Amino acid sequence: KVCSGGQDKTVRLWDASTGVELKCFTGHTRAVSSVDMSLDGSIIVSGSNDTTVRLWNVTSEECREIEGHTDGVIAVCLGADER
Repeated sequence: KVCSGGQDKTVRLWDASTGVELKCFTGHTRAVSSVDMSLDGSIIVSGSNDTTVRLWNVTSEECREIEGHTDGVIAVCLGADER
């Protein structure tokens, strides 16, 4: 699986072998500038020009929003323990 973020404010999950879109996550209010996915594919983290970081549960599609930046988020990365 591959995840991507775009100017359309979405985070998308793709099947890497077929190129078929599996899911589309919405919630950011500006362009998504960075994404990362857990090794097991269960969590996607995204950063956006809307100043938020979001954690997406791939199965339930629930989103946890993390606020605190005062400008756009340009990089996100899940830690080694992915928590």
